[in-house]
This record gives sequence, structure tokens and C-alpha cells, in this order.
Amino acid sequence: MRDIAEPEALLVWYDRHARAMPWRVSPAARKAGVLPDPYRIWLSEVMLQQTTVAAVKSYFEAFTARWPTVRDLAAAPDVDVMAAWAGLGYYARARNLLKCARAVVADHGGVFPDSYSGLLTLPGVGPYTAAAIAAIAYDEPATVVDGNVERVMARLHDEHTPLPQAKPILTRHAEALTPAQRPGDYAQAVMDLGATICTPKRPACGLCPWRGACAAWDAGTQAELPKKAPKKKKPVRTGIAYLVRRVDGAWLLERRPDSGLLGGMLGWPGSDWIDQTLGTPAEAPPIRAEWKTLSAEARHTFTHFHLRLSLRTALVPMERAPERGEFVAPEEFRPADLPTLMRKAFDLARPQ
Repeated sequence: MRDIAEPEALLVWYDRHARAMPWRVSPAARKAGVLPDPYRIWLSEVMLQQTTVAAVKSYFEAFTARWPTVRDLAAAPDVDVMAAWAGLGYYARARNLLKCARAVVADHGGVFPDSYSGLLTLPGVGPYTAAAIAAIAYDEPATVVDGNVERVMARLHDEHTPLPQAKPILTRHAEALTPAQRPGDYAQAVMDLGATICTPKRPACGLCPWRGACAAWDAGTQAELPKKAPKKKKPVRTGIAYLVRRVDGAWLLERRPDSGLLGGMLGWPGSDWIDQTLGTPAEAPPIRAEWKTLSAEARHTFTHFHLRLSLRTALVPMERAPERGEFVAPEEFRPADLPTLMRKAFDLARPQ
């Protein structure tokens, strides 16, 4: 007969093995009365959406050094925040970040709502983020379910329904285990268990505090869970990017529309991106110039498609005015402020 999964057993494990995170209050500090900062929890959760902890840490530390409070972030110029976000991807998150920070300041006096329902009223805050802030920052017994938690629940209950169909089933399992005591630490404990022990490949079952209660361990099926529905093949889109340099070293850039991919970010002027089955994209040069086509393409994968950009380069005289975009002086141009796709294009086209 299997053991019963007890939240207390997981919390004992977490007290000894909690990961150190720049946004996290350790179990020992929390027991000593140190409370998490809702701003830091919110910021980390937004950054962690579809992004790894390793990728987020340096961005989080840079953001909180530059904008240590939600009031500081709310007062920041959009262009500065978008530039600081460059490279982290999923740029709608950065736009929502500013909307939410400004709403917290304007509508809540600079203090995040202290309940799940209140947090859901904020721009860009959905059920997962609201639950994470409510649990971790305010110790509300809200159920936090990310990919790590889904994996733990699928194995704990030997659930073979494939994702994403299994999401509501796994959420119910997670809800049944969420304790009234220390729900914030518990939420982080389950995520840590999935990230460090109950890993996607070669889970370290011998070290798991819930091994005796794990139905998949009992059945020997842990390595094949969670099941996932077959992924659809991503289509390929093609486009053209125009990298124009003026004789004084200035680069021609334009800010993309706020809506859509890479919204609000600086980038190279370009054509529409079209499905490769529809032919080649129409030329859309931003300035009159003698164009050279590079042999290399800038390639990037978005959530729903692969992109291949043909690169055109040109050197133009000082007096030549662009039809789109603005020239940025060399001392003001920072490739690090560009999103990853645009940096790839720059790396291929810049003078050696």
C-alpha cells in the first residue's frame, strides 16, 4: 500500500533544499518574520513566463537595481524598459509590465492587492500569476500550477491523459494538496521538487520526499510522464531586413508597432513576414540605396512559426533621408537594446 502524499513532508524537504533565488525569501528568513516583497514576486513571475530561471536571474537583478520599487518602474520611460527587456523575449510581457505597474500606482496607491481576486483585476495578471503572488507574497492558499507542478502531479497520480488535455485534472490534484499552513512555501516547494528532483529526464526518485506516495514510481512509469499530445509542425515565414549604415556610423532603426510580435521594440526596417508557401516577400526598402544581399539569413523561432530573414545592407551619404525610421548615432546605438532576432541580423551584417 502506498503512502499518502503529505504537504508537511514536502515542506520539511524544502526547508533543507530550497533553491536560492534573488526574488525569494528563504524558509528560515520567512520563519524569522521576513516577508516577501510582492513587487519582486510579481516581477519574477512575469519574467519567468516561458523563460528559464537561469535566463531570468540577470534580468531580474538589473531591473530591481534600476527600478527597486513598483513606483520606480511605473515612472520609467517605455523605451528604457523595452530596451532593458531586450533579449528576454515575449515582448508583450514588457508592455504589460508597465501597464500593471502604473495601475498599481494609480489605482492602489503603489501597493499590490493582497488577494487572488484583487490581483486578477490588474492588467496582464492572469490566474497563474495571481495565484503565485497571492500564495508566495501573501500566504493565501492559492494553487500555483506551472510545468514543474504538472509533471509532479502527473507522476504522483500516474496520470496518462496527455497535456494539454490533462491540465484541469492535474490542477485538481494540485488543489487537493495545497495546505492552509505555509501555502507560499509549499507552492515554491512543489516547483523546486519538479525543477531539481522530479525532472523531465532521469528523475532522481531516490531523493524524492514523496516517492512512497508516487503512483508512477510504484508502476514504473515515471520516465514516460507527463504524456504530451504530438506537436504540430511549425510553419516557416520569410521576410527581409534592411540594415542601413550612414557614412558617419549611424544606423537606421525603427520602432515596431506596439501590437504584434516584438511590439514596441527597436529593430531594422523590413518587409512583411509571409508564409514561405506564398512565395517571396515584397521588397520594402526604407531608403534609396544600392543594396547588397548577404548570403546568410537571420533565423529565429517564435512560438508558432520559424522565421528566415534575408538581409540587405547599404551605406548611404549624410544627406540621404529615410522614408521610414530614424538614424541613431554610433555613440547612442547599443546592440544589446535590440531583441534577439535583430541582434542576430546585426551580428551577420556588421562591419568586421
